[in-house]
Parts: sequence; C-alpha cells; structure tokens
Amino acid sequence: MSAPLEESSGESRERRTIRLFLSGDVMTGRGIDQVMRYPCDPALREGYVHSARGYVRLAEQAHGPIPRNADSSYIWGVALDELDRARVDARIVNLETAVTRSDDYLPKGINYRMSPENAHCLTAAGIDCCTLANNHVLDFGPAGLIDTLATLNGLSIKTAGAGRNPGEASAPAIIEIAGKSRVLVFSFASVTSGTPRSWAATKEAMGVNLLAGHFYSDVRCIADQITRVRRPRDVIVVSIHWGANWGHEIPAVQRRFAHALIAEAGVAVVHGHSSHHAKAIEVHCGRLILHGCGDLLNDYEGIRGYEEYRGDLCLMYLADIDSLTGDLAALEMVPVQIRQFRLVRSSKGDVEWLRQTLDRVSLRLGASIRQMRNGRLALLWPEKRAG
Repeated sequence: MSAPLEESSGESRERRTIRLFLSGDVMTGRGIDQVMRYPCDPALREGYVHSARGYVRLAEQAHGPIPRNADSSYIWGVALDELDRARVDARIVNLETAVTRSDDYLPKGINYRMSPENAHCLTAAGIDCCTLANNHVLDFGPAGLIDTLATLNGLSIKTAGAGRNPGEASAPAIIEIAGKSRVLVFSFASVTSGTPRSWAATKEAMGVNLLAGHFYSDVRCIADQITRVRRPRDVIVVSIHWGANWGHEIPAVQRRFAHALIAEAGVAVVHGHSSHHAKAIEVHCGRLILHGCGDLLNDYEGIRGYEEYRGDLCLMYLADIDSLTGDLAALEMVPVQIRQFRLVRSSKGDVEWLRQTLDRVSLRLGASIRQMRNGRLALLWPEKRAG
C-alpha cells in the first residue's frame, strides 16, 4: 500500500476529510421510467411480463397508487434532504440501466432502459459520477451505450467503466473537490455479476471495463492504471460490479482481491455492488470495503421471492475518507425503503432489522454496526473502537 503523506502542520482534519455518498445499483429503467414524464415505449421482451407498465401495476397492488408524469425529484424522496444535511463532497452511484430510446435490444431476458429525457432524475439528486461497468448498460447494444454516454455527458455527470474502446472504458472519472483534493473513480465489471464476456471493450468494439478474471494480472493492471494518473492526496475509489444478486456469503477470492487492491494499488475505497441487498462491510488496513451495497432504487415492489433478504430496505453510504492517508475516518449509513418507486424513511423496526443483519455478517470480517441517535447506522472497527 502506498505510504501515507506526512501531515501538514496546522491543517484541520475537517479540511483533510472527503465525504463520499456511495450507493449500489440505481435501476431507473423499466417501471420507474414509465412513471416519469417522458417514458420509453413500454414493450418488453421478457418471458412473463410484456409491458414495463406491468411492473407499475405490481407495485401499486402492493403499496398503493403511484403518480404518473412524476417530476425528476420524485424517486429520491427523503434521500434529497439526507444528502443536503450530509454535505457530501461527491455523489457516486452505479447506474444499472441504459439511457436510450434505442430498440436495438439484446435478447438476454431482462433489459433496462430509461429515456434520455428522464435522466434529469440524476441531476435532481446532484449525482456527480455514474459507474457503468455492469450487466445492464449494454442491454440496448452499442447504440444504447452511445446514447447513455452522450446523455450523461450532456448533463455534466462524469462516467467510468464503459466507452468506445478500452482506453475510454478504463479511464477514471475525476472529481475535483474544491479546496481539498480529487476523487478518482475506476469502474470494473466481473463475469460473476452476469456481465457477458462479449461486452468487454476492445479495439474493434465499444463496451465495458471487464476484469479478465486472472487474479494477479488484474491487480497489477489496476495498480498500473492508478499509478499513471494519481497525484498526492487523491482519494482512489475502485467500483466493482461483482457477485450474485442474493445471499450473504462473501467468496474468499473476492476478499483477497479487495485486500490486494488496497495493498498493491493504494485504493481507499472498494465500492462493491450487484447484490440486491446490503452485504458485509470490512475495514482492511484502515481502508473501506463495501462488499455489496444493495440496490438503492428499483422496480421490484410486488415481485415475490427472496423476501428474507428484505431487498426493499436500502442504505445510503456516507464515507469520510482522510485524503492525507486514504484511511476511513467514519462510515454512516442512512436506512431508507422503496415504496411506490420512491425512497421513504424506514421504520424503527426495519432499521433495527438492518442493524442486526449487517452486524451479524460484518462481525465475521471484524466490523460491527451500531445505531445512532439520529437513526443512522455507524460502522465500528478495531481502530475506531480504540480511538
């Protein structure tokens, strides 16, 4: 791991600290797209549901009417006030949908798209960066990816993880934090998330930044990419779409990979996603590993199966990173719930269920979760407890 810089005399910890908002999958396509002002054609090519409006009906049957022609801020609900209170420096989400009206869908069973006109929902939440290396960004082929990149660029939202060639797909999003430092976001997809190998960006075809699946060469490649662009005090985030949708098991190879990124590449945050529910959190050598953030927004209300994982309960992750050392200073999580395609406050009972569940699975990795007076959850780890 890169050696920490010496602390500047007289520099306050507040000035050194970068606060990141991180979330898992933001899936604003399909049903959610239909309730906003400028929906795509609702036709789907799925085995059981043939119209995206079917997902709207399922959600309404479960939890009541959902407004149509909803404005761009509707889906965020209470998250907007929470973000304002948190005063974050950078807002980073994994956008798991194509932003396009293209009909050039790939026959893969489930395809997500949101109309470019509805993408203002991302600016409504002040999103700074969308990671795109995932198993849905190419659901509507190269044309859909071109539209996605153009739309986000037009909204001044930075992207990472997909592009017209390997150079573009592997380039980090660089977020300048005025008066502090930079946040560099590198985005990768793993085939373990269901991302097809054929989606990898090549010299001949646009695509995603796909891990080769060779442990040591992948780590060395990432370390080399980071070394070429990093400056002193840069906060490095490696965002990875990996693993299964359901289940709390953390594969040993995934932990080793995250540890190697910290040790060999000096990564400050490993931002993992793909699971539809929150998974264990780990702190390794002072650095944060989110093994699975869970979804933040989706159109799954009313769909049966996997209820024991409570995929309707979501977390907004607020990570304070010391830009001088790259170490985690604090992690708070805001529990929210998806209801009628928007984020609402979780009940006290649901917050406690989340705390107990996260605490149980994180304890195996050396961390624990406590509830704060303001209703947020906080991460504790040995160094934090000692401090």
